[in-house]
Amino acid sequence: MKQSLHLRLGQQLAMTPQLQQAIRLLQLSTLDLKQEIQEVLESNPMLEMEEEGEHREAVNGPEHTEKAPSTETAAETEIRADSSEMPAELPVDSEWTDVYDNYAPPSGGSRAENTDTDFLAQRSEAQTLYDHLLWQMNLSRFDATEQAIATAIIDAISEDGYLVATLEEIEDCVGDEETGQEEIEAVLHRIQSFDPPGVAARDLRECLLIQLRQLPGEIEYRAQAIRLCKDHFDLLAGRDQAQIMRKLKISDEELQQITQLIRSLNPRPGTLIADANPQYVVPDVFVTRKNGAWRVELNPEATPKLRVNPAYTRLIRRADDSSDNTYLKNHLQEARWFIKSLTSRNETLLRVATKIVEFQRGFFEHGEEAMRPLVLRDVAEALDMHESTVSRVTTQKYMHTPRGTLEFKYFFSSHVKTSSGGECSATAIRALIKKLVAAEQPNKPLSDNKIAGILADKGIKVARRTVAKYREGMGIPPSNERKRLL
Repeated sequence: MKQSLHLRLGQQLAMTPQLQQAIRLLQLSTLDLKQEIQEVLESNPMLEMEEEGEHREAVNGPEHTEKAPSTETAAETEIRADSSEMPAELPVDSEWTDVYDNYAPPSGGSRAENTDTDFLAQRSEAQTLYDHLLWQMNLSRFDATEQAIATAIIDAISEDGYLVATLEEIEDCVGDEETGQEEIEAVLHRIQSFDPPGVAARDLRECLLIQLRQLPGEIEYRAQAIRLCKDHFDLLAGRDQAQIMRKLKISDEELQQITQLIRSLNPRPGTLIADANPQYVVPDVFVTRKNGAWRVELNPEATPKLRVNPAYTRLIRRADDSSDNTYLKNHLQEARWFIKSLTSRNETLLRVATKIVEFQRGFFEHGEEAMRPLVLRDVAEALDMHESTVSRVTTQKYMHTPRGTLEFKYFFSSHVKTSSGGECSATAIRALIKKLVAAEQPNKPLSDNKIAGILADKGIKVARRTVAKYREGMGIPPSNERKRLL
């Protein structure tokens, strides 16, 4: 084999650490970005948060800042332990526990030996339906057997507030041979009087009856509503208006009042009790209208200002190769890279948000029905970016608008051809379907085929299956379930 040299030219994409860091910051949400910044601040001594007070001091000058009290004056401040007056400030070299007794709430178990108080453990948690019912059970007068039965019943209540176990299963769970189903039934009736009204019901009929019986007796048509749910619930579920009026011997107006009272009840009483901590959304940008033009601004709380520590920077000596100087140099370079990546993220986020507002101007002025079809490629081509970059920017990013706080992905939707040759956004079609359903007659709801015909008259070509898919996606039941007696 003969050896030879060949010259070859080629190009390849190198993912440098700086580029990897910029891409990772770009796809982080606001909460994840704050956590990432906090971790970098703790690991890099050259990086620090720029405070507003420091910025004002730099602008106003040292002559406008208040003089800090000298350590000698602070040290001369004396506090007498037997004095009943609380001083405005403590000496710099003293602690609160040196003057006043430190009180910490007692804790049981193994924590009693630990003097440190875990304040994070004392934060309030969301109350579940189980905790709410257990709290009411402890306030009620139950003996040991009844309390065991009540605990078993509460364990068998679902999140919606219904009892999902039979009396036989509860009897087996209690495990007491002397306990019969009559005693379990009596304890169940007592739990059914707990808050929220209708809890521990075995079916929808019993849930409605419990709520009706807990209403004040002077409410009009309460007795007729109880009779309808108790004796003719099948007719009510089947919306047989003629049979109900004949069985109860009531008029059309009276039936309207009775059904209105029943519709005011809650078929899922367990949902009245919060079962999860609230999840707060921090918007990345604010969209406001000023002088007829829409403005997009970054959220200052979501984009903290970082800077390089000037004191540590002055310690770096260029010609020194010691370990300490090399350590500072490396962290200085990392700090500059991080600030540059963070600035690039904010600029890209603002550009994408501004272009989205420009594309969807009709939505901000007229609502969902004016939403334009938009895909990631449209924004990428308008900003001369890659489609994957736009996808990272629009993931888990939120925009605060006059129409609510919306995710960036909300403004992107597919399109449907119109009879005029144009395109209509899927979001606009959903808004039209919701508007048609809201305006329909309760006794004659619109079918999917009828809705598709109405949209076709407006020039929007949508199949019946597409209407059904959009309707189910919005949680709207079919026409036979939307039909009401009146």
